[in-house]
Amino acid sequence: MHPNVIMMTRNRFKKVLLVAPEITHEQLITDFQQVKHICAIDRIFPAIFEESPNLIVFDYNYVGEDMEKIVRRIRANNFYNKIKICCFKNKAHIKTDDFLKAIGVDFFIYQDEFKTAPVSSRVPALFNELLDRSIFRLLPNASN
Repeated sequence: MHPNVIMMTRNRFKKVLLVAPEITHEQLITDFQQVKHICAIDRIFPAIFEESPNLIVFDYNYVGEDMEKIVRRIRANNFYNKIKICCFKNKAHIKTDDFLKAIGVDFFIYQDEFKTAPVSSRVPALFNELLDRSIFRLLPNASN
């Protein structure tokens, strides 16, 4: 998991649940009180209940085959309906990404995006773009 993923989420979301293997950058987690890291997949739902996060970031390479089952369970429960789901992946895969979007993943962060652009300029732009898209979806429902 790229360390900038954690830094990107800290400004926009009050509580973040990070589902990933043990992180070598433990200092990032200790610096941000709003980030709760779990590495046991069977602890996801107890952690959601305890923490009531605004955002869950899944490391797709770590969660793997369980991703579909977890996302479907989150989206089927009204208690979790305000939680945003983010999937961190190494690179885009159209078929897989479209399927995950269809079942309820809100947005993706790709490792490749961190390699192609300087972190200082690309990271804020990426999150602003994601949030703008979600806000624009609500605008057609508003009247002038």
